[in-house]
Amino acid sequence: MVYVLNMDGQPLMPTNRCGKVRHLLKDGMAEVVKRCPFTIKLLYRSTNYTQPVTLGVDAGSKHIGLSATTEDKELFASDVELRNDIVDLLSTRRQNRRGRRSRKTRYRKPRFLNRTGNRKSGWVAPSIENKIQTHLTVVDKVCRMLPVSKIVVETASFDIQKIKNPDICGTEYQQSEQLNFWNVREYVLFRDGHKCQCCKGKSKDKILNVHHIESRKTGGDAPNNLITLCETCHTGYHKGTVKLPKTIHRGMVFRDAAFIGIMRWAFYNELKRRYPNVSHTYGYITKNIRIENNLPKYHYIDARCISGHPLAEPSEEVFYQKKVRCHNRQIHKNTIGKGGYRKRNQAEYIVKGFRLFDKVSYKGQECFIFGRRSSGSFDIRLLDGTKISAGVTYKKLRLSQTRGSFLIERRLVG
Repeated sequence: MVYVLNMDGQPLMPTNRCGKVRHLLKDGMAEVVKRCPFTIKLLYRSTNYTQPVTLGVDAGSKHIGLSATTEDKELFASDVELRNDIVDLLSTRRQNRRGRRSRKTRYRKPRFLNRTGNRKSGWVAPSIENKIQTHLTVVDKVCRMLPVSKIVVETASFDIQKIKNPDICGTEYQQSEQLNFWNVREYVLFRDGHKCQCCKGKSKDKILNVHHIESRKTGGDAPNNLITLCETCHTGYHKGTVKLPKTIHRGMVFRDAAFIGIMRWAFYNELKRRYPNVSHTYGYITKNIRIENNLPKYHYIDARCISGHPLAEPSEEVFYQKKVRCHNRQIHKNTIGKGGYRKRNQAEYIVKGFRLFDKVSYKGQECFIFGRRSSGSFDIRLLDGTKISAGVTYKKLRLSQTRGSFLIERRLVG
């Protein structure tokens, strides 16, 4: 499929007539705008006839499904992988700043009350804001490539209290599991019967600690992430001499459900502000349509069901996209080496003409640079992490496309 823009940059209907496209490019009547997805711009006046195109958007916290369809054919299908490292990066930055305040340097006063103005005007957490903006960006990209006349978004609401307790009702929503407890620590100790959950009291140690099953940096202080351990087991675990039983694991995580609950209306309302014809549907309707038509479970297939044309002729290719970090301003690595020194975290911007995440061609296969060395040796992989070569020389690589904030890989279906 070749996507076409008119002389003014407005999208037209795509074409499968690759021979005509080659003639237009050879005769100088068109120019290549983008390699993946392959898009051309006409250099002459043409008719602007288009058909109604509906874009289905399967919004999510880890993946986005996109499908642009007409009544009888799917014109574009894509699966977008979102970033999930922002919480960890912000926690690391916070730890580094706290560490600097305690070292023998000029005292830096903590600043934490200087952002209240932003919170009054619809502030959301940076991790959620990034995902909302990514949703908007991928929709904008499709609308610049195809003449989309209607957008349908799948929204969902999750009753987290009902998921935890199916029998909850009435005033029980205001009376959580921590009712009448001073704090989370007291509740966890009471829940575990004031007994170590590792040795079950065999150590005879009366000092009890509340231990984080998942690191507090990413797991938080939720009760399902806390367990009671005695001082002996807690110290031994952090020294590596004691292992927790396999039965101890973190409870259900509702991070994704909370994200959808926060972002669904922010995303939908912003789309309505940008585009004239936007509507929404619900997840149970999408599931029912998919099962009725005996379709497999993929994000882009869900998006096709959302668009209202589940039986449209599917596209022969799916574009897998991955959102990556654009900048890395961290100067040193966090791990401290011998002599108290830390290695530099920043590599050279360009190594032998290549950058990190550039798309390259190696033995006729397109892949991405995931690691580089100053000697000119590169680690190249596919988007799903499949390793092609851990140390190929730059002399065997050919640059296909410079990196962007979205890495795009074309895959054939069926």
